[in-house]
Amino acid sequence: MKQLILSLKPKVVLLLMLTLGLAPFTPEPHIWGKLKWIAGGASGMKMMDYLDVLLHGLPWLLGIVYFGLKLVGKYQSKS
Repeated sequence: MKQLILSLKPKVVLLLMLTLGLAPFTPEPHIWGKLKWIAGGASGMKMMDYLDVLLHGLPWLLGIVYFGLKLVGKYQSKS
């Protein structure tokens, strides 16, 4: 799995994060609105809303893992 993630190009990961992770963009990024809703107590959220958070959050999780692995790899290669 690690090799699969590291085989991606950084531009592709950023593109996924900025397009699928934020879409739709108006009036505010969709994931941001859902996270605010959850932080506010998530009253009225249905299972579909949680699935929506998961699907819009996956590109961000991928980016965190990808860039985290890249940083750890750079740090380990220097020592």
